[in-house]
Amino acid sequence: MRIAVGTDHGGYDLREVVFRTLRELGHEVIDLGAQRLDPADDYPDFAVAVGRAVQSGQADRGIAMCGSGVGVTIAANKLAGVRACLCHDTYSAAQGVRHDNMNVLCLGGRVIGPELARELVRAFASATYEDAERFHRRAAKVTALESS
Repeated sequence: MRIAVGTDHGGYDLREVVFRTLRELGHEVIDLGAQRLDPADDYPDFAVAVGRAVQSGQADRGIAMCGSGVGVTIAANKLAGVRACLCHDTYSAAQGVRHDNMNVLCLGGRVIGPELARELVRAFASATYEDAERFHRRAAKVTALESS
């Protein structure tokens, strides 16, 4: 799977942990920055880059990070077809994919540490959307909200 990863300065410390974990799982990492720690960068730029990669099909899924994870979640969810969720537990990171077709995992670099980040990435990247009518019905209702 191709997974786009983007982070501002607040999530920068998790960058290499996320990259390494994805590669260990056999996934291709699409590095959308930041390339260096820059306290003046802005989380929406990275959230949008990840979201656009998912929208265009360049990436199958994405991971966006900032200090709390809240900002990248809000920004990414402004893009049609992006279903971004902030997760701090492995149940939500996997269940979000299985039942809600989540395609962008959001993490807070100032909220979680490296080991939890590894577990969240593993749960997210290993989960698959369950092909059940009720999940498709619910997803269609969410998609309809994008045009309201």
